[in-house]
Amino acid sequence: MPVQNAEIAEMFDQTAELLEIKGDNPFRSRAYRNAARVIERLPRSITSLLKAGEDLSELPGIGKDLAGKIAAIVTTHKFSVLDRLKRELPGDLGEIAALPGLGPKRVKLLYDKLAVRSLEDLRRAIRSGRLRELRGFGAKSEQKLAAALAKPQAERRFKLSDAEAEAEALLNYLRGGKRDQVVVAGSYRRRRDTVGDLDIVVATQDGAKMGEKLTRYENVASTLAHGPTRTTVVLRSRLQVDLRVVPLVSYGAALVYFTGSKAHNIALRGLANDRGWKLNEYGLFDGRRRIAGATEEEIYRKLGLAVIPPEMREDRGEIALARAGKLPRLIALGDIRGDLHVHSNWSDGTAPIADMAAAAKARNYDYIAITDHSQHVTVAHGLDTARLGRQIDEIEQLNEKLDGFAILKGAEVDILADGRLDLPDRILSRLDIVVAAVHYKFDLSRKLQTERIIRAMDNKYVSIIAHPTGRLIGEREPYEVDIEALVAAAASRGCCLELNADPDRLDLVDIHAHAAKSAGVKLAISTDAHAVAGFSNMRFGVDQARRGWLEPSDVINALPLPRLRRLLRR
Repeated sequence: MPVQNAEIAEMFDQTAELLEIKGDNPFRSRAYRNAARVIERLPRSITSLLKAGEDLSELPGIGKDLAGKIAAIVTTHKFSVLDRLKRELPGDLGEIAALPGLGPKRVKLLYDKLAVRSLEDLRRAIRSGRLRELRGFGAKSEQKLAAALAKPQAERRFKLSDAEAEAEALLNYLRGGKRDQVVVAGSYRRRRDTVGDLDIVVATQDGAKMGEKLTRYENVASTLAHGPTRTTVVLRSRLQVDLRVVPLVSYGAALVYFTGSKAHNIALRGLANDRGWKLNEYGLFDGRRRIAGATEEEIYRKLGLAVIPPEMREDRGEIALARAGKLPRLIALGDIRGDLHVHSNWSDGTAPIADMAAAAKARNYDYIAITDHSQHVTVAHGLDTARLGRQIDEIEQLNEKLDGFAILKGAEVDILADGRLDLPDRILSRLDIVVAAVHYKFDLSRKLQTERIIRAMDNKYVSIIAHPTGRLIGEREPYEVDIEALVAAAASRGCCLELNADPDRLDLVDIHAHAAKSAGVKLAISTDAHAVAGFSNMRFGVDQARRGWLEPSDVINALPLPRLRRLLRR
């Protein structure tokens, strides 16, 4: 059974976590984390790369040592370094490190001073009062951790990108080159940023055979249920898959039923009931007569609605728009003309500017903006004024050689704690675009964090506020910030907000993107690409934008270059 990229990435993340708890060399743990990000974003599986004879050490951030370790994992399905660390640091330390207010360093302190190895050990330390006696902890920390430990364990959810990798491989296997209609529905088809499980709808002549085929899939860890019309399995990644087989006459009804949110489906059933009909996963019925069901289009149209795109099926007002024939023309990947947040090897990217430009041009883009980090982000080799000046010169020289494509001179400039920018206006004035971002001091109060970002918007050179809430899905909660106030400030100042397409971020979230649209604030869908492969993440940003009901007119990088330049000049 081939090891999936997500499995290798998880092994490396766990290794990095345990190395940090152990107090190992920080560069070593950082190397594992960086490698995990590279692996999970690869467009091809590690297994297929090795079979093709590719040299893994040529991947960004993967040297000879890590390449050898990855090859060993693919061969043995085990990672000896992680297994050893788990023996040395037994218990629930990874889960403890994920609790709010903790992290590897504080977990190491708990491990060394209070012998905390499990969640129950931590509960005992809190009950006995020993935790608050530990330096760096107090009554507030104690209350926060106690509340977190009291919560029931949340449903495990998978980042959309991880679920997509599993879904695409599974669909290829199930279809097997045949013409069976097989679609992944549920929150995956609505393109939510995280997915709880995969709901697969199949229309085929032989349902039992399709279910049997799923149970034989090489990545299945266990089969929970298996029958003629429904089969449920759990994959090695712990992602659950529910396969439902329906007749062709019910295929559209099943897709409607298993794609829409619960609230959306209830609203549709209400419309059917108003007409004396019944709607379920088998069709739309007038009494016992099926009057629609083979396609989604006939279900919606019979209910007097325009066909609602899957991303909008959340019962947030889309049904009223569909009834009035006023659904927006949602932005599509083909509308994107460029990428406005791109890194190169001048800071923490892996490729020269010329290579990033060539890759973007190959995607039929008209432009990209090179926005390397500013000097405050020392770990990313951020640029000071002198280095940024030299980079500007290089971009201008490259632009002279390019035909039908432009590289915009930009920077991702840190917003300092007081709202000032990390670079002076004299260098910012030479740029085409300034992307301002928060990269530290995430723990400021809601009021101070909001004021900090708004003050950055007051600088006339700031074009876009990047990843406005700072979240990392499953790793870091959004910092406290008043999004409503940020949207209002952006609207009044003519500043844009970013919808960061990195699948670890997808920031802004859909409802905030919709709020920005409603306020007339323009958004940039940008990948934050640090390597050529990063450009492929644009699809995740477009998915999120569609969930926020964004149209091409709401997105600045759907504009032709002359109009974009005019908009960027605040």
